[in-house]
Amino acid sequence: MQIRVDFTPMVDMNMLLITFFMLCTTMIKSQTLSIALPSNEKVDNVENMSQASADDAVTIILDAKRKTGSFDVDTVNGKVVPVVYYYFGKPGGDAGIGSNPEQIAANNNLQESEFLTNDEKSGKARGIREIIQQRNKEVVTFLKDFLAPDGVIVTLQNGLPEEGIADIVGEDHVLGCTVAWGATLTGPGISELTSSPDSLTFSLGSTAKTPHKYLPVVKEYLETMGTVTVEENFIGTRWSKLLINSAFSGMSAVLGCTFGEAAGPMESRKIVLGLIKECIDVCAAAGIKIEPVQGKDAVKLLGYNGPVKKALSLFVLPLAIRKHAALKASMLQDIEKGKLTEVDAINGAIAAFGRKVGCPTPLNSLVTDLIHRIEKGQLKPGFDNLRFFNNGL
Repeated sequence: MQIRVDFTPMVDMNMLLITFFMLCTTMIKSQTLSIALPSNEKVDNVENMSQASADDAVTIILDAKRKTGSFDVDTVNGKVVPVVYYYFGKPGGDAGIGSNPEQIAANNNLQESEFLTNDEKSGKARGIREIIQQRNKEVVTFLKDFLAPDGVIVTLQNGLPEEGIADIVGEDHVLGCTVAWGATLTGPGISELTSSPDSLTFSLGSTAKTPHKYLPVVKEYLETMGTVTVEENFIGTRWSKLLINSAFSGMSAVLGCTFGEAAGPMESRKIVLGLIKECIDVCAAAGIKIEPVQGKDAVKLLGYNGPVKKALSLFVLPLAIRKHAALKASMLQDIEKGKLTEVDAINGAIAAFGRKVGCPTPLNSLVTDLIHRIEKGQLKPGFDNLRFFNNGL
């Protein structure tokens, strides 16, 4: 007896899916990016110009290390040591030109740090990086003394930073903001927007019960760059950003590639989807509702409980990230510069929260471990690292 296999149902299914996506997909329209520039209008009265208060300024002086009690340049092993001197607020006292360095330093509370280098032993940032990129606890503790009674700290960091900041300054003094776009640092002072221009959006909110009175002011500042949405369920918005970061940033750092490349081959795509699934499961266990990002509901698009929905989610995944396909994770950029990453605040945070609510997160734990090994020089970013995931799918 001759057996004949009829593939007509499969053809019909494929045509149905193709037709569905043709009808439901909107082509990206060409858009121009508005840039806020200073006014060209002539101002006769200088006092009417928009000026920042000197009390709110940080003065940074790029210089060379000087000998004690002198302006003469000091050297180490015959080399000039570049340093950063900095102080906050107005210059203090009358010390100025002609005064010795100790007098200037004493009157201005001048602080010193090595310039744009990293401590080779600890990996700790120095210089301008040290001023700007200190760990949250140190920075927020420092800023607390400068915070007005009704002041607010706005964090645009990845992960779940609001709780740690609130522990220091109080929940009513914290606003969180998620950034739904990405850029790549291509050189000193040069960042290239690697997300689609129409994805320049922010989600702003608070974990406090009462919105802060400065929330509209912060919203107005951010709107000079892109669209700002005030979220009532901000913790759900924070987790939606963490879902994307853990999956795409984590695998971008492990594989040494862009978001789009991580979602390309089926082997790595399955891991990306698995990381997303773990985040969705952790939120479900904790009773957290993940909010949509730029109108896309990640839970409906990429969540699954059976093989059919999983197959459809795998098919949709590259389409869902297409606006950010050229983006290279900031963690990968840190690795390429020999710096430590923020993986503990991203994949590590999901793994820690999963342990708290009793939800296993083997893939996020593995990504955290692999990135730490890459930081230590034990591994290199690359698709060879997919071998570590053989038992995790």
